[in-house]
Amino acid sequence: MTLGHLDGRPLSRRNLDRRLAVLRNGPRSTALPQPGSPEDRQLTRWVAQVMLTEALCEAVAAERGLAVADGAPVHLDQQAAVELGSITAAAFEGSAAVRAVYEAVTADVEPSEDESAHYRRMTTRPPSVVWRVALPDGECEAAPESLPLALADALRKAPRGERVTAGRWTATLISEHSTTPDTPDTPDITTTVHDATRRAAFTRWLDRERAARLTLVAGLEHPGDPGQPDNHHRH
Repeated sequence: MTLGHLDGRPLSRRNLDRRLAVLRNGPRSTALPQPGSPEDRQLTRWVAQVMLTEALCEAVAAERGLAVADGAPVHLDQQAAVELGSITAAAFEGSAAVRAVYEAVTADVEPSEDESAHYRRMTTRPPSVVWRVALPDGECEAAPESLPLALADALRKAPRGERVTAGRWTATLISEHSTTPDTPDTPDITTTVHDATRRAAFTRWLDRERAARLTLVAGLEHPGDPGQPDNHHRH
């Protein structure tokens, strides 16, 4: 009847059973695995890890004297959830204590210049070339890569304004210009990198705290633990 141990203190499994009962009787119950199946046991392990994360952060919030305001659950966007990992993301969404600890732990975290520059290199789209092309049935604008390869190659080689034929395609390159992404559609890199850096820092901190303060019990191991019998992702 033990969920796990926090600083050597046993935590009751009773709340885990209650939470599982809520899930199994909730509106999404039909999407859950068959009770007693390996997948069901993995679900139990996953929920247990969420609850242990919540308990750990509740203890940290109390130790630090953090204000934990009652409030409705929050919803993370997909990127944030992936960066935190499913267990931490679920705990963050449902527990005000986890969110309070997150704010405290990451309050002074700032991305380095290298991290910001790397993000900018990975996400900045280069200018794209657009051709103004005359076809037998009229003019249009098109990116060179959107045209048939043979036609695009012929237009590149021909003098501007010369009509070319490649296979069954005929066209004339009238002009070309470059376009860049619209500024309003470009994400705020500073905010994006800052948020990602905070999430990474919190994940590292939480991993250390889990290792130092939580002790798992048989049957409620981490679902990704290769040593537990229901983990099928072995190599």
